[in-house]
Amino acid sequence: MKTDVIVLGAGIVGTSIAHNLAERGRSVALVDRRGPGEETSYGNAGLVERGSIFPVAFPRSLSALIEIARGQNPAAHYHWDALPGLMPWMFAYWRASAPARILDYARTMSTLLAFSLSEHERLAALAGAQHYFREGGWLKLYRSEAGIAQERKEFPLAQQYGLTAREIGLDEALALEPHLRPVFRHAVLWSDPHSVSSPGGVTQAYAENLKALGGQVVRGDAATLTRLGAGWWVMTEQGPVEAPEVVIALGPWARDILGPFGVKVPLAVKRGYHMQYRTEGNAGLSRPVLDEEGGYVITPMVGGIRLTTGVEFARRDAPKTPVQLEKTEPLARGLFPLGERAEAEPWMGCRPAFPDMLPAIGPIPTQKGMWVAIGHQHLGFTLGPVTGRLIAEMMGSEPTCVDPAPFSPERF
Repeated sequence: MKTDVIVLGAGIVGTSIAHNLAERGRSVALVDRRGPGEETSYGNAGLVERGSIFPVAFPRSLSALIEIARGQNPAAHYHWDALPGLMPWMFAYWRASAPARILDYARTMSTLLAFSLSEHERLAALAGAQHYFREGGWLKLYRSEAGIAQERKEFPLAQQYGLTAREIGLDEALALEPHLRPVFRHAVLWSDPHSVSSPGGVTQAYAENLKALGGQVVRGDAATLTRLGAGWWVMTEQGPVEAPEVVIALGPWARDILGPFGVKVPLAVKRGYHMQYRTEGNAGLSRPVLDEEGGYVITPMVGGIRLTTGVEFARRDAPKTPVQLEKTEPLARGLFPLGERAEAEPWMGCRPAFPDMLPAIGPIPTQKGMWVAIGHQHLGFTLGPVTGRLIAEMMGSEPTCVDPAPFSPERF
């Protein structure tokens, strides 16, 4: 098979890239060892986070660091044996989390986030996936005065970027979500984000529409990627595929493919877990709910309520250690009437992250015809479609919707 572009990785980012290229008349092969949306893009809280101008930053206060070190913060967990290898990355992450640099992050990420909803809406309309989407924002809950005080500090910057965050009373929060139990003291409604009832289903729908546009979706091994003259070659179940250009959108596995070509990037992973639950009686949610100090999100999904955990620092391929799930499940049951578990075992995935918390989107200058779209951290599902548009515009030498310079892989 000969095609214009090979896209490696059929998560939301790779699928969106392939879709945008196919819309522009490029022939595309989307290659993954699994089906679309079956890896990292499957297991998330389902948010399309228009308002995430604040990153998931490294803790700066000594008390927060001590809590994490003692295992007292359910939002974070770590493997001791992974820390020596992660220390340089974590130090760079800590530096990037300084208050002044957080403002730089907000300015940069707001350019991409401005298109996050509209690009999802456009692809969803084309793919007939609107039924997965819902408005209503998401609700953040706080159990202490200290927690809400920290959140209030974000309101002025949110308003500066045209975002709607409103502190609401306990009664109004319970009116919005009547099946919550009043174990919290404060609530904030962020109205701008949308959410979906199946991130994997959305990704699969986009991939099906890619086929309708003439794109190929094939199973294959990205590790077989080989330079072939001025182009690229990869083996799939349908035989070899050749193209003059390749896009690496493999998330946590990107380094495995880039390394043999001499491309070194400081990409690490933040592991996370989820479990899906049935509900007791007629209980339900209408939007995602974050228990900030509890360190988890509960989201209504197809088939039940999904509990998504915070961050685990560990080697990517280390065995599962769902410690955070065991800590947060009792907290979540106290907040909402979760029923029995609806899955046999916890799902685990890896969020690919650079220490500056920005993705890398653009060409690899040392490898002609190679592009990357990786490192979206906690915003992969949110930013998949706008990343697809940006890459397609860059590859076609079109005017770009966003200045790509801050996201260039050359910054490393």
